[in-house]
Parts: sequence; structure tokens; C-alpha cells
Amino acid sequence: ANIAAGSLGGMAGCAMIGQSVINVKSGGRGRLSSLVAGLVLLILVVFLTPLLEMIPMAALVAVMIMVSIGTFSWASIRDLPKHPMSTNIVMISTVAVTVFTHNLAIGVLTGVLLAALFFANKVSRFMYVRSDVQSLPDDQTLHRRYEVVGQVFFASAERFRKSFDFGEDLDTVTIDLTRAHFWDITSVAALDRVVINFRREGVAVDVVGMNEATATIVDRYAVHNEPDAVERLMGH
Repeated sequence: ANIAAGSLGGMAGCAMIGQSVINVKSGGRGRLSSLVAGLVLLILVVFLTPLLEMIPMAALVAVMIMVSIGTFSWASIRDLPKHPMSTNIVMISTVAVTVFTHNLAIGVLTGVLLAALFFANKVSRFMYVRSDVQSLPDDQTLHRRYEVVGQVFFASAERFRKSFDFGEDLDTVTIDLTRAHFWDITSVAALDRVVINFRREGVAVDVVGMNEATATIVDRYAVHNEPDAVERLMGH
């Protein structure tokens, strides 16, 4: 699992976190401390197993209680009022799930999922669409340019779609995606709906400025340029 995590750019896990934290808090911050800890553990497991079996379980429980007390960040409880609410929810949920399930992996998974949801919600707030209208004097064409800024994905796709006025009397529309990034098929579907809604109102739409990643996902999943786009998107 650690090899797979490292191959994907992740951080490997270790069952010796408690021992490492206690070691560091006791002043063992050099390489020698890690070497000694590893060698002593190896000697105990390989050569002194009969002696380890004689240690009362109550003594091991007491050691684990002290490890728990030593590894928990008690200052984080004092600083709860200073931290963002989302951070507090992630921390408390992780601790609570770990305590009630007796499984650190489930607690960490809960914290990661909550943190991902809060992060997605926070990032979605920084997506916005601004526009300006232009009247071209040569042929009296009324043109509006929409500039999309930020990350467009499942959490911000609906806000993206609602940023366009389909009832405005326009001849042409340009959607500039130079400062935007589309991440998933939900965002592509939102772009499809915007383009098709404009075209159903008789407005010519031009989508420009897509970066390479956005262009790749749009070219692969978008349907607004296909002949049966309206039927496929609207479901009839």
C-alpha cells in the first residue's frame, strides 16, 4: 500500500506514528534516535519474544494511554474558537469517528471526505462571470462578451449556468474561458446548456480561450455542436 501511495504521489503511512511522536517529544530528533528505536524493536521482536509475552496486558494498556495523551494536540481544543468552523468540524469528526469505531483508517477517511467537501465549497465561491455589451456600428449587431473566471466543476456549475441572461435581445455572444478551468462532465454539461439556450433564442455563440485541459474535456464530452444536441441535452 505504501509503494502504491508513493507511486501516485501520496504520503505513506506507518503504524509507528505513536512511537515516533513520543520519540521526538522526548528529544530524539536525530537519525541515531530512529536507528536505536528500530534496532531495539527488532531485538525485542526477534530475540526477546518470550519476555514480551510475560508483560501484563494492563501495563501495555497504561503505555498506550500515555501514548494517546502524548500524541493528542490538546492545544487544538483551546484554539477551537480561533479556527474556521469547517476546520473544527473536520477535526472533531475525525476524533469522534476514530473513538467510536476503534479504527483510525475510518476516522481519517471521514476527515478527508469532509475536508474535500469543504474545500470544494470554498473553491466554488471564487468562480464568477462578468460581462459587457457592445453595439457594433457597422451592421448594428448587438454583442455581449462573457468572461468566466475561476474553477468550474460540480459545486460551481449551477452558479455558472445562472450567470447568463438568455432573455436579453442579442445577436452574438462570446464566452471567454481564458481565465477559467473546467474539471468534470458536470461543468461541461453546464456549458452545453448555456450554449444551446442561447442558440434556441437565435443568438450566435462563440466559445474562446479554452486552455488545453479544458479543451480536452470539452471536446470529448460536449454535445452543443452536434446536430441532435437539443434532444440529447433536454431528454426529448
